[in-house]
Amino acid sequence: MNRPIAILVGVRVPDRDPADLEASLDELGRLVDTLGMDVVGRLVQGRPSTRDAHVLGEGKLRDLAEQVEGSADQPPIDVVIVDHSLSPSQLRNLKNHVGTEVMDRNGVIIEIFSGRAQTREARLQVELARLAYLAPRLRELGGPSERQRGGIGGKGAGESSLELDRRRIRDRMAELRRELASIEEGRGGVRGRRHGVRQVALVGYTNAGKSSLMRALTGAEPYVADQLFATLDTTVRRLHPEVQPSILITDTVGFIKDLPHSLVASFRSTLDAANDAGLLLHIVDASDPSWPEQEAVTATVLGEIGADELPRVLVFNKCDQLSPQQEAALRESRPDAWFTSAHTPQRVAELHAHIVQHFVSADPEHEVFVPWSRAAATGIIHAEAHVISEAYSDEGVTVRLRASPSVFDRIQAATED
Repeated sequence: MNRPIAILVGVRVPDRDPADLEASLDELGRLVDTLGMDVVGRLVQGRPSTRDAHVLGEGKLRDLAEQVEGSADQPPIDVVIVDHSLSPSQLRNLKNHVGTEVMDRNGVIIEIFSGRAQTREARLQVELARLAYLAPRLRELGGPSERQRGGIGGKGAGESSLELDRRRIRDRMAELRRELASIEEGRGGVRGRRHGVRQVALVGYTNAGKSSLMRALTGAEPYVADQLFATLDTTVRRLHPEVQPSILITDTVGFIKDLPHSLVASFRSTLDAANDAGLLLHIVDASDPSWPEQEAVTATVLGEIGADELPRVLVFNKCDQLSPQQEAALRESRPDAWFTSAHTPQRVAELHAHIVQHFVSADPEHEVFVPWSRAAATGIIHAEAHVISEAYSDEGVTVRLRASPSVFDRIQAATED
């Protein structure tokens, strides 16, 4: 089956670096490929702003319309994709002028999310975001005509088809929010059972290699692909080889520049896994020249979901794709970062050790005496604390350990006669 043919459109405003625009169009091209379309070209024009009614000037509009029609050297264009958010009127104007389907960057991302969500929660979240995007664009996206329709269920005679569709969308969005609230309430019980468990959340830009690291660190088999937004659903697995007490690793949905606000809001509950973590590993693709911008995007979104105050370590992934000189320069510029590659076992083992050491060093050191009459308490100690040493006597065992205050309180209660 032939894939739809797309052309990319970029607007270069005065305060935008041309290199940044090219990088953004490159990324948009990857998004479009992920959506299942082939990009045959791009059209870029300098404009005072992105608010023009037709997006482009008259000359470029004519050029675009000609390319859409196709030629002996190029097939007709099925979809025009603009690398910024379009207002409903801009969408309508451009679509009417070029005579084919038009999408903006937000629409592409939402369609990708719609096709990738697997769990019930993720599907509900994406549907909510998709409806929020669709509602103001019903007419422009080819919704029903403004036929007059009355009858049962309407506001009365004279309610238009478009108004009915908008009301149905509002009702469906309210229903989705109720379902998501119910899921969130149920997840609260799971979180309660995990209280006190050491947790790490992998966060970062899409395609930074989070799922590959998840697989390497846990032995699990999350979906891994060299595509943007290969993973949308939160996955939780134990760190492997296992340590005592256990450490849970959580993989989260990737971020991207200009992520639609509706998606940020709808995935807030999924990303709340980051807020439950005792450590955020901010994964960055070291081989991508635009990693500083991607790092900044992730930091911004973490701030939006209230996770920017949690302990966070920058982790450069895909270091196997760097030369020794490039990695040395990166280490010098970011001395506090960790460096790894999901495909290099030795580096994964080093990352594993870093994670364990973070939690060990974060917990205060304690000493507790366990009388033989309370020997069962040693099971709690070994399951929930890091044991430094044990000294045995006729009366019991003295244990030096590291544990969080809440865990140590439980240990003390278990050792009291």
